Amino acid sequence: MPMLIVYFCWFLVSSASVDSLHGLLHLTNGNIWVLQVHISLAGDKHMRITWITDDASSPSIVEYGTSSGEYIYVAQGESTSYSYLFYSSGKIHHTVIGPLEDSTVYFYRCGGQGPEFKLKTPPSQFPITFSVAGDLGQTGWTTSTLDHINQCIYDIHLLPGDLSYADYRQHLWDTFGELVQPLSSARPWMVTEGNHEKESIPLFIEGFTSYNARWKMPFKESGSSSNLYYSFEVAGVHVIMLGSYADYDEYSDQYIWLKTDLLKVDRQRTPWLLVSFHVPWYNSNKAHQGEGDDMKASMEKLLYAAGVDIVLAGHVHAYERSVSHTHLPSVVFALTWTPGLSLIWWFEWQKRVYGGKPDSCGAVHITIGDGGNREGLAQRYYKPAPEWSVFREASFGHGELRIVNSTHAFWSWHRNDDDEAVRSDHVWITSLVSSGCLNEKIHGFRKILMEP
Repeated sequence: MPMLIVYFCWFLVSSASVDSLHGLLHLTNGNIWVLQVHISLAGDKHMRITWITDDASSPSIVEYGTSSGEYIYVAQGESTSYSYLFYSSGKIHHTVIGPLEDSTVYFYRCGGQGPEFKLKTPPSQFPITFSVAGDLGQTGWTTSTLDHINQCIYDIHLLPGDLSYADYRQHLWDTFGELVQPLSSARPWMVTEGNHEKESIPLFIEGFTSYNARWKMPFKESGSSSNLYYSFEVAGVHVIMLGSYADYDEYSDQYIWLKTDLLKVDRQRTPWLLVSFHVPWYNSNKAHQGEGDDMKASMEKLLYAAGVDIVLAGHVHAYERSVSHTHLPSVVFALTWTPGLSLIWWFEWQKRVYGGKPDSCGAVHITIGDGGNREGLAQRYYKPAPEWSVFREASFGHGELRIVNSTHAFWSWHRNDDDEAVRSDHVWITSLVSSGCLNEKIHGFRKILMEP
């Protein structure tokens, strides 16, 4: 009962703030302003546009084209809304546009009026760049992180959980949507849920009500029954977004879906396989220690058998990665030149991790929960660092993953205290497809995934 009283106090403050915010939705000429625009991938060559209005009669249409002010295409979508005790959301629109051309700039307008936005579709082939930052929140550090990301050249943003830090105060979902709109309206944001998205109140509110209504991901397009886990493909990369807060035991819907999704992966078409979720499986920080162990015990064998290359997590408010190199003598590869990156690679053995130990056929695990949240940094680490941990630091920042071709990717971490161009940590990563690991695993992989 005391907790419910606290919730009610929060909601009273929230509802007053929302009324003030909704007043800003109206333009001076009487037109309806659209707010909180963000885009996400929605199947092959399609994009979902999401926005919010306070007018129940506002249509869920998007007009778009390749020239500013010339909208030669129109798409009709759907809308939803939700109530959270004293709070009522605006009308939340979800409209899928396409088919779209690859690597193309489109101009679009939501609801038949209001401002024009601009997006760029991702490429259909390598190279492709992902920006990565989890546990964003809405602090000065968040703004710094977004400013840094805005300075890098990227195609898709990955967010492994903990978006707004609303924590029951629903107006903070609205302010978060406005905060990220300059970036999220221009490039696809692919997100998964964290603990701060749950917001359940027993007997009153189901978990993830706000998150599911506002941040619709392509779960149906990927055969999932839940917005909490899904997959997508882009430019030679298959990306799986798992749910740390959905059931994950071997009898769960998520586990069964994961096996099915992994069996569909064609490593000829998508030689890179990435997975992202909120709670890290490998963590040498004292914060949230052991919280990912149960999910790891259930699912790590599937990811290992399938040859997952990289795992991206958040939750711990710091940065940590697992891969290191042992270089072998000078064999040079001629690869597509990337500005600022070396043209030479050496044959190398990479220390990855599986089962808590270094394994050259395991995944590279990266914790990137340092986006700027209000809870501060997790600064206490266990010493000495475990054998699998190669680099760790408690600073705010973001990551960039540039997949150059089917064999090599370049990972860099950029500290907020430095200029965007400064790589505070970086490493080349070779794909498991090119290492021969998948040939060794193929029989066991099929056996594990085909088990009932």
